[in-house]
Amino acid sequence: MTKYILNDFIVEEHVKNALKEDIGFWDITSNTIFEDDYIVKAKLNSRADGILCGVNVVKKIYEILNPKIEVKILINDGEKIAKGSLIAEIKGSCKDILMGERVALNYVQRMSAIATLANKYAQAVKPYKAKVVDTRKTTPLFRAFEKYAVITGGAALHRFNLSDCVMIKDNHIEYAGSIKNAVEKVKANVSHAHKIEVETENFKQVKEALEAGADIIMLDNMSLEEMKKSVEYINGRAIVEASGNVTLDTINSIAATGVDIISTSAMQSKAGTLDLGLDV
Repeated sequence: MTKYILNDFIVEEHVKNALKEDIGFWDITSNTIFEDDYIVKAKLNSRADGILCGVNVVKKIYEILNPKIEVKILINDGEKIAKGSLIAEIKGSCKDILMGERVALNYVQRMSAIATLANKYAQAVKPYKAKVVDTRKTTPLFRAFEKYAVITGGAALHRFNLSDCVMIKDNHIEYAGSIKNAVEKVKANVSHAHKIEVETENFKQVKEALEAGADIIMLDNMSLEEMKKSVEYINGRAIVEASGNVTLDTINSIAATGVDIISTSAMQSKAGTLDLGLDV
C-alpha cells in the first residue's frame, strides 16, 4: 500500500521544491572548492536504533541532482536499523553529493523517526484487535511522507484529508443543534460512498450517534470505564474509535476496552528526527 501514497511523481515534485529552497542559485561553498570531476564515495549510516524510512527519497534526490551519481541501497524502508548500520553507499561528484546532503538527511531522518515511533505504538496494542491510526496533525505539505512513514512503521491511517470521510465534531454539533441534525444534513448532501464519523464526549452522545446512523463513533477523552461501556452498547453496530490522551503508557489499556481504532497524533508530532549521518 505504501507505494500508492508516495508515487514517484509526487516525490519528484516535492524533492525539487525542497532542493530549490535549500540550494538557491547554487552551492557557493562546494561549487567553488570542488571540480566537477572530483569523484568520492559517501556512506549513509545510522547513529541510532530504529526503523528505516525514506531511503528511496534519498535516491531520488541524487537522481535529480546528477543522474550519474550511483546510490546503492543496502537496507530498505521498513527494516530495522541499529547504531552503526550502513544504509546506503553513494558514489559520484563530490560537490553534488554535498549539495544534496542536508535535504536528503532532512527527509530520511524525519521519516525514520516517525516510522520508529509508529512501530512502538503498533506493538503496544498487542494482543488486542485495535489498530493504531494517525491524524491530520501533520507538517503542512509533508503529509504524504509522514503518512507513508506511519504505514512503514506498522501503524495505519485515518483519513488523508477533509474529503475522505465525514467527521462531525463538537463545533459541527453545536451549529447543527444536535448529532441527529448534523448526521441528517450530511446524509442529504454527501455521496453514499463516504463514511460518517461522529465525535462523542459521553455515553448519551454515543447513543445519539448510533441512533442517527453513524458509521464510526469516536470516544473522545473518555475514561476507560466509559469506553468499555460504550463498546458493549454499540456491540459491533458501528466502528468504535478511541482518541485523546493516547500515549505509549496508556494505549494498551485503551485497546483492552475492545475499541476497533485508536487515533493519535503523537506518531508524527512527538517523533522528532532519528540520528543518521552522511559521511564522505
